[in-house]
Amino acid sequence: MPASNLDYRTPPNDPALLYAALYAGEIVRYSGLPEMAAVIASARTFVEERLAHPPVEIHRHVEHEELAPRLAGIQQDYARSSEVKKFWQALFEAAGLDPEDTARDRLVLRFQVHSDVGKTLQWARSTATVGFHRDTWGTNLPAQVNWWAPVWPITEGRTFAMHPALWDVHIENNSAEFDLADVMQRLRTAPGTLGPGQLAPRPLKPVDAEDGLPVVIEPGEIIAFSSAHAHVGVPNHTGLTRVSLETRTVSIADVRAGRGAPNVDSRGRWAAPGMFRRLSDGRALHELLGCEPLIPYAGRD
Repeated sequence: MPASNLDYRTPPNDPALLYAALYAGEIVRYSGLPEMAAVIASARTFVEERLAHPPVEIHRHVEHEELAPRLAGIQQDYARSSEVKKFWQALFEAAGLDPEDTARDRLVLRFQVHSDVGKTLQWARSTATVGFHRDTWGTNLPAQVNWWAPVWPITEGRTFAMHPALWDVHIENNSAEFDLADVMQRLRTAPGTLGPGQLAPRPLKPVDAEDGLPVVIEPGEIIAFSSAHAHVGVPNHTGLTRVSLETRTVSIADVRAGRGAPNVDSRGRWAAPGMFRRLSDGRALHELLGCEPLIPYAGRD
């Protein structure tokens, strides 16, 4: 994989300018925010209190079959923690987002464990390397923005990669056949029946992951980018487990107005406002919009 030469933009002070930049494909990096330092400090404490070994070395001490469900429980606890949510709300407000206009998806504490070259670990959602995708293939919300940050230091071999050259390139994918309503129902009732290729749409033709540009930022920094950007997890053979944070937000005003990144190749059945809740009061986005949690996607052919 080539050395990263991603072009990070300094965040504009005006949220309207921020969203305009993101919808045009810019990748924005925030550095030096005390609120982000607090998010990282709390995440480290959260993980360390629940693991008896250094988190980046946990795969050396616990067999994967036992580790995967254990990490899944930590992920669930993190997403539900009221204290964690307060740290993130403070971060978003420090970044200039209006809590009355911002709705957030669940908070994800991701673990990508080391694997030896040529060895395939038993697949588990809590430890998987995410395949090539655009998030908008699944949610069909052009205003959706991804936020991503490492908890402990990362390298080019222990991160994810972006494909900015594919920003406006049509990629053949199976979003037209992907049924988000079925996936969400099965996640609630029978999560074990979903395999690695069923949780999100995927490209129909192989995409060379080696062409991606790895994201390498420091703990305490966070990037924001449109969910229409193509990206993929980098296989981790570095000897250390990657621990990172991610979530997604939307501007409620932009969702109402239909603003967002251009749709190049998404043909999914559904748009998913029900995945988001307003920062200020936790109210579901679909209730604010006066619609169902999943609505037929207007951009579908």
